[in-house]
Amino acid sequence: MSKTSKTSETSEKFLLTAEQLEQFGAEMDAIRQRVIADLGEEDARYIRNVVKAQRGFEVAGRALFYLPPAWPLAVASLSVSKILDNMEIGHNVMHGQYDWMGDPGLSSRMYEWDNVCPSEQWKVSHNYIHHTYTNILDKDRDIGYGILRMDPEQKWNPYYLGNPVYAFLLMTLFEWGVAVHDLEADKIMSGEKTWAETKHLHAGLIRKIRNQALKDYLVFPALTGPFFVSTLAGNAVANLVRNIWAFNIIFCGHFPAGVSSFTIEETENETRGGWYYRQLLGSANISGSKLMHVMSGNLSHQIEHHLFPDIPARRYPEIAAEVQEICERYGLPYNTGPLHKQLGSVARKIFRLALPNRLPWQRERAETPVEQSRVAQAA
Repeated sequence: MSKTSKTSETSEKFLLTAEQLEQFGAEMDAIRQRVIADLGEEDARYIRNVVKAQRGFEVAGRALFYLPPAWPLAVASLSVSKILDNMEIGHNVMHGQYDWMGDPGLSSRMYEWDNVCPSEQWKVSHNYIHHTYTNILDKDRDIGYGILRMDPEQKWNPYYLGNPVYAFLLMTLFEWGVAVHDLEADKIMSGEKTWAETKHLHAGLIRKIRNQALKDYLVFPALTGPFFVSTLAGNAVANLVRNIWAFNIIFCGHFPAGVSSFTIEETENETRGGWYYRQLLGSANISGSKLMHVMSGNLSHQIEHHLFPDIPARRYPEIAAEVQEICERYGLPYNTGPLHKQLGSVARKIFRLALPNRLPWQRERAETPVEQSRVAQAA
């Protein structure tokens, strides 16, 4: 497939013509429709088995806290439980991936996850804002989470010299970062928004934080009696493990080298094919074992998730090869690599973007298809 030229009827940001974009979108729609038509008992059995396993790990972890020598096993078991609850169950259920089952326990409208962020608030900031405006600067607040500079198009200021420190703190406190995401604290601090404008979020947030704190740091530790302190510490470590894992998986799916961002102007009058195109270029996959895919909530297939957020995530591995083949036919990049490669790429970006774009010893370069197109236009 040929790339657009200066005379193309499509915006310069696209690597495809308008006709190719339409065809690309039709092929993506066909995949989605085929998978949805095939959903059934196997998918239902899978998610119920994951829920059963998650509960088993939690019960085992809680029980092992009564045996001090088994503390490391207790923490490991509880960590696995929290990761499964957040990634493969909570995230995917709240996307509505299992609403078709009619099971109240797996309904996106009723599910509440083991996290300090209320599910209703998360569904607004993530399901709606992030998945609608994926990687659109000044629209998708997941670009930097209002804390980090994760794109060279974000205007630099001296605050961003702390980029690596902020990233480390966000990683260790990730559930808290997600919880306050909707408050837009950065805009409150800059004066763009007032605290009063977030009042409608306060009650739900306070209630969820209170319930999570009581559960992890008072009730369950108290149930172990003389082992209160070690159980409290174990719960805190399990939350830390979950936070670090979730941060790394999510950042590797959104911010490694080769992932594109878009401007509001570039996405005006966007077609269905254009939306698919943006999801593809704004995402990256992580290669690995089946176990890693399950523990990541299959967000190791972030490309497929952004293309089809309401399809059960267990289906992403089976359609990944087809999506990649379609991308190859259209000459589109399919960003994938092992965890260490994607994570290293993210880390380099965090450090690089702590500094201004063009320092005397730096040579500005275009790393993504959209950046390359912008450079071409400027030339």
